[in-house]
Amino acid sequence: MDIERIIFLITAGAIPVLFAITLHEVAHGWVANKLGDSTSKMLGRLTINPIKHIDPIGTIALPIGMVVMSLATTGTPMAFGWAKPIPVNTRNLKQPRRDMAVVAIAGPLSNLIMAVFWTLVMIITLNVISDEGIARGFYTMAQIGVVFNLILMVLNLLPLPPLDGGRVLAGLVPRSTADMLDRIEPYGFMILIALLFLGVLDQVIGPVIGAFYSLLMGLVF
Repeated sequence: MDIERIIFLITAGAIPVLFAITLHEVAHGWVANKLGDSTSKMLGRLTINPIKHIDPIGTIALPIGMVVMSLATTGTPMAFGWAKPIPVNTRNLKQPRRDMAVVAIAGPLSNLIMAVFWTLVMIITLNVISDEGIARGFYTMAQIGVVFNLILMVLNLLPLPPLDGGRVLAGLVPRSTADMLDRIEPYGFMILIALLFLGVLDQVIGPVIGAFYSLLMGLVF
């Protein structure tokens, strides 16, 4: 195992990973606040300060652990994670089902915006920074930012509650179907983990992530 490479990747990825996870949650809270629910604002969660959103397992331990394990097994770094969920009180929303769908889609949309931002950082790095060492650091950081945000975006768009895609789907389908999705929600993460270990998850989201990544890299090269 290349310890130096692991340390380099963790160091380079710290900023993009932290902001990918935390701004995803801030986007939920910001949209909820605009739609009438100020719960996250009153709790001080509408801030880009990562400390307010860090979940010790989902934001730190899991991403680092996945990077180490993936490098040790496949040689290719891979990770995902989460922050402390933004609280939303649906009773403060004018149209709860519709508005929750809008709140939910804000998270993945924020990740798409951040992926585009890190793509621009890659372009600037290649065209402006002449020092090879500095350029390598910024390029790696930006590349991690693109990949990690695309993973979070596509993963969260899966129509499985409690993922954002499940909440969006619940806002679009008839009430009876939405109630069925609500009953599935307590088991959502267990289903997700099972799909991950069975290799099904990668087969589902891998091609989609790859398509978005190829599209963005077309702007860089």
